Amino acid sequence: MGMTITEKILAAHAGKQKVSPGEIVQVRPDLVMTNDISGPIAVDVFNRMGADRVFDPDKVVVVLDHFTPNKDMQAARTSSKMREFARSQALTHFYDAGFGIEHVVLPELGLVKPGDIVIGGDSHTVTYGGIGAFATGVGSTDIAGAMAMGEIWLKVPETIRFEFTGKPSHWIGGKDLILLAIGEIGVSGALYCAMEFGGEAVENLDMDGRFTMCNMAIEAGGKSGIVEPDEKTLAWLKEIGLDVSREDVMAFRSDEDCEYKSVITFDVSELEPQVAVPHLPSNAKPVSQLKDVEIHQVVIGSCTNGRISDLRAAAEILRGRKVHRWVRALIVPGSQRVFKQALDEGLIDVFVEAGAIVTAPTCGPCFGGHTGVLDKGERCVSTTNRNFLGRMGHEKSEVYLSGPQVAAASAIAGRLAHPEEV
Repeated sequence: MGMTITEKILAAHAGKQKVSPGEIVQVRPDLVMTNDISGPIAVDVFNRMGADRVFDPDKVVVVLDHFTPNKDMQAARTSSKMREFARSQALTHFYDAGFGIEHVVLPELGLVKPGDIVIGGDSHTVTYGGIGAFATGVGSTDIAGAMAMGEIWLKVPETIRFEFTGKPSHWIGGKDLILLAIGEIGVSGALYCAMEFGGEAVENLDMDGRFTMCNMAIEAGGKSGIVEPDEKTLAWLKEIGLDVSREDVMAFRSDEDCEYKSVITFDVSELEPQVAVPHLPSNAKPVSQLKDVEIHQVVIGSCTNGRISDLRAAAEILRGRKVHRWVRALIVPGSQRVFKQALDEGLIDVFVEAGAIVTAPTCGPCFGGHTGVLDKGERCVSTTNRNFLGRMGHEKSEVYLSGPQVAAASAIAGRLAHPEEV
């Protein structure tokens, strides 16, 4: 019996020839990442452990992105704490406020490669599966232990394979595919499973779309999301400046005779853009069923859809048009690099001329921390990853999840809208 890509990666990092689902393994991660929310707690635990130095200053990454740019004095204190820790440990990879959102920054800097194991103090660390890595979020105590010892134990997950067949329309992206999958299996349908995405529609996605899909694996309870590396992966890695061989990139792939917990197939050739209605990401519906929903705010960005292709898709809709007079449209580039590229391509001009607000890279709007908090009764169409009760502000507000094209069309229409309408 063969192994899945996930099992192969875990086996390699545990120094074993083979692992099986349910087995506990001790692995050495290639990166340990934390931020300004999980980081301060992890630092406290690190100190209480009596740890003196991190296991490798090149492999511990700190990104300040949640309450930054600092929203208040408490945020300023936590940011200062993480800066002091990064300096005292001489960390190579410390990225301060405004540099970017962690799950956009790490891949674009080439810090994650196919076959890596990445442990992060954030649930959306699963994003890096888009490049063929095993990446998962853990608690602050686990982060502290991993920072000190360079090891962590994991239970080998079962794998569910998701096959997306057919060639979807121009309006369909990774967000629509993952909302479709979560809508099918529910928010606990992949509990502690690796969600492996494949099929023609995934093969045709760009890397940004693959990152989007893996980013939301956690919203189905997944331990990880992953896409097998291919020629697109290789080309993307070379584009960002990594000197990698085809053999290294393709080293980990699922065997034909591997055992999946289940295989779920979707024909997406006729798929409509999907929208997750309040208050769960699993409440996915075709946008055509929701055209009477008036909205007050739109957010285009986050670690889910804040990459350059997402901004291009939004600009395609907004170019030459105006945001509805009673709608606030926030554009949140995922990193300064994305912002600079959008500026060079004229996308920022498109957004400003349309009447949108372009902000610094931040996680703030996504979790209702700052920059776009919703009032009672307000509705927001957002390209973020969660629409839980009170997620972006008042408990009587509502969040509708979509891809960037539906979000941009809705900003113009003042209600949920299919891109073809505008």
